[in-house]
Amino acid sequence: MCIACGDAVLRSAAREYDKEGNRWERHGKRFEHLCKSCYRGLCHQPREELEGLLVDIEEHGISNEEFLLRYFDAVKERYESPGERGR
Repeated sequence: MCIACGDAVLRSAAREYDKEGNRWERHGKRFEHLCKSCYRGLCHQPREELEGLLVDIEEHGISNEEFLLRYFDAVKERYESPGERGR
């Protein structure tokens, strides 16, 4: 089953999806699968530090709006240049 659209897909026609972003490190992992169409629609940019950032801002029971505000603030803080802080 494609985890994005739910279509049944032959394994030979599916693409492996590793939520950790490292499909080459295979030991002890269980992969999920995507159909080719959904796989092409994914962003294939690096995701380093994303999981940690999400864990840092996550809190049980917060609204989607609060989560997005925390995410925006965390990304801004991590990636703005030191001279831009406090603007």
